[in-house]
Amino acid sequence: MDGNKKENKKLNLKELYEAEKCRSEELVNRLKYAQADYENLKRRSDRDIEQIKSYSNERLVTQLLDTVDELELAITTGKNVENSQKVLLDGVEMTLKKLRKVLEQEGVTETTCSEGKIFDPASANAVLTEERSDYEDCTILQVIRKGYVMKGHVIRPSIVKVSVKSKLKTEELK
Repeated sequence: MDGNKKENKKLNLKELYEAEKCRSEELVNRLKYAQADYENLKRRSDRDIEQIKSYSNERLVTQLLDTVDELELAITTGKNVENSQKVLLDGVEMTLKKLRKVLEQEGVTETTCSEGKIFDPASANAVLTEERSDYEDCTILQVIRKGYVMKGHVIRPSIVKVSVKSKLKTEELK
């Protein structure tokens, strides 16, 4: 009987060893998954923080864009008046140039919206339409206010006037 007891004890120890080994492997696997989840969370958090940093000046930049519009209007108006205001006009042009440089350094550029292109609702708002048979539907006829993109994100859409097909031609086709 002593031999049987020793055999049974060896079997029990082997079973216990195998059970602990499986439990240990399971815990190691869980630890690996937890580490992978942590790394993914860390990467996602770092990416979110960079994105927040990237757009943290958006409010300021949006306000500066109104100043750009006013300076452009002053330049346009000043060019239509006699040269008596040349000095003022030159000063406004220099200010606008500096302001545009600051905007460029912040990653702000004008949208690619321009006359003759097809209207893109992702970068422009159509506020006026005009029936035109010589243009395709939704072609930009006039850019009323420029739009701006900051690091690939539209921060202010362009305001445009677009063409629509004449109702007569549309009804004739039916």
